[in-house]
Order: sequence, then C-alpha cells, then structure tokens
Amino acid sequence: MPKVTFNIERCKGCSLCVDACPKKILALSRKAMNSKGFHPAEITDQASCIACAFCAIMCPDAVISVEK
Repeated sequence: MPKVTFNIERCKGCSLCVDACPKKILALSRKAMNSKGFHPAEITDQASCIACAFCAIMCPDAVISVEK
C-alpha cells in the first residue's frame, strides 16, 4: 500500500497539494498547527492513495514523501 508522509514543520499550508490530488484525499489540518503557525496538509484516507505523487511534485517546499 502506498504511504504519503508530510514534514509538518516545513509545511506552510499553501494547499497546492490538496488541489493537485486526483483522489481528493488531502486536506489542510483543522486541528494541528506547526511551530510557524500554519495548518499543515494531511492525508485523510491513506488506503485510497494511488501513489501518483502529484502532491509531492506540486509542493514548492519538498514537504511530501510518497512511497509505493
């Protein structure tokens, strides 16, 4: 199963990854906040991930890792 991980401390909550996800399984966290005051992106349904890596490609800060 694919695994998507985020470096939440580097995420600035720009939501480019959320918009790029074809499965619409990424969202900005409503609960978590990093030390810079941003709500980081998170995956809402890991089992539905197809490991396309569009999220990682779109991320300007290389926050996202996708493993197949």
